[in-house]
Amino acid sequence: MSTPVPAFTACPPVTPVDVPPAPPTPDTLAYSLTLPAALRTPAIVRATLRTVLPAHGLDDISAAAVQVASDLAACACRVTTAPEIYFRLRFRDEALRLVLYDAHPRHTHTRIADACDARRRSMLRLAACVVRACGGDWGFGAAREPGGGTRTWAVLPRAGAQAYQAGRRRGG
Repeated sequence: MSTPVPAFTACPPVTPVDVPPAPPTPDTLAYSLTLPAALRTPAIVRATLRTVLPAHGLDDISAAAVQVASDLAACACRVTTAPEIYFRLRFRDEALRLVLYDAHPRHTHTRIADACDARRRSMLRLAACVVRACGGDWGFGAAREPGGGTRTWAVLPRAGAQAYQAGRRRGG
């Protein structure tokens, strides 16, 4: 007795060409980029956000997002010990989440760790001010990924980032 052959053994059925994909929405914003640890990387991050945010209907938060992400990228590129950094952005729970991973290891000696953290906080002073103005949160710590290093993150609530952008337009 032979076993019936399923209609599709390895490949899913082809979607008809005339069925358009769903348009991007804020809730579908989820991107990850591996970028060179180079001077041009903050510009690439800014250009990415200026393209991606409007495509997902989030152009009303771009001012804060571009500033914060650019600063996170510049800091990561400056401190990493590897030729690349990793950038992730996602919109969830009415907030934009920006995460940068760099290969700079967390120090085990307390005094060195404190000095290194102070240096990183100093580099991120502007980003911290923007995040605070938006009512968000930010920080850094040991990356939990297999390669180790440092994870630097910022959360920008949409309402706060909208108010920040509106204030910039009014000159506030």
